[in-house]
Amino acid sequence: MGASYDDVYDRSLRDPEGFWSEAAQEIDWIETWNQVIDTSNPPFCRWFVGGVLNTCYNAVDRHVETGRADQVALIYDSPVTDTIRTFTYREFRDEVAAFAGALASHGVTKGDRVIIYMPMVPEAVIAMLACARLGAVHSVVFGGFAANELAVRIDDSEPRVIVSASCGIEVNRVIPYKPLLDEAIELAKHKPETCIILQRPMEECTLVPGRDVDWKEVVDSAEPHDCVPVAATDPLYILYTSGTTGQPKGVVRDNGGHAVALKWSMRNIYGVEPGEVYWAASDIGWIVGHSYIVYAPLFNGNTTV
Repeated sequence: MGASYDDVYDRSLRDPEGFWSEAAQEIDWIETWNQVIDTSNPPFCRWFVGGVLNTCYNAVDRHVETGRADQVALIYDSPVTDTIRTFTYREFRDEVAAFAGALASHGVTKGDRVIIYMPMVPEAVIAMLACARLGAVHSVVFGGFAANELAVRIDDSEPRVIVSASCGIEVNRVIPYKPLLDEAIELAKHKPETCIILQRPMEECTLVPGRDVDWKEVVDSAEPHDCVPVAATDPLYILYTSGTTGQPKGVVRDNGGHAVALKWSMRNIYGVEPGEVYWAASDIGWIVGHSYIVYAPLFNGNTTV
């Protein structure tokens, strides 16, 4: 019989370094950390200082290399568009590596910011993981936000590239995204160098010459990109609060602590074993969807829906 919740919780408080060091063994590291928790600047802690890893590798590539290449990684089931698409871990790795190459061809390198303003389509997840593959910092902006809300986030994060789509679908209504994106860029002081646009057949859009490029065209001409090593304490993403109480606040998560905590939670909080199917109801523009549609299930070798 396993330890009780109370026992596990008590140990995490009594011996946090030992507890999280043990949990971190479930993640693949390029270089091991030299300090589990740096508490020199309370209340802000830095986790796994000195460690080096890549989040995308832990979410995708390592499963291809350890026997899950043909397991389904992602199921996209859209009753609104009557579409079902599946990606094995091998297929997913190839899609992510190709889009990472597309981002790199437009100047995105480690530490650059990329805003992802998209509907709930597989390409949004691919864009997230492609940024992580490069060590770039992604910021998913909820597709339901209008131009002004997007502009505020553009000015705060100052992205080199914005990834978006021509439209979204809301039940039986097409929502054009591109006019909202164009207006947001017009409102923002910071101007992105490039916008990569996924053209959807429900409503294609006009691209701005010299700024906008077509997703398919840039991917078709891109060289697949390998995973870039990053420090555990390097930022992985910025996710903004809703702004209902004032200026939206950009919450920054780093790579190491994020991977360790989410991987640990799948088995120990949700009781999900690698290989099982896991479904979460949210949007990747919010923390639940961001963490438990994308990262945690993939870290754990699940099929995410």
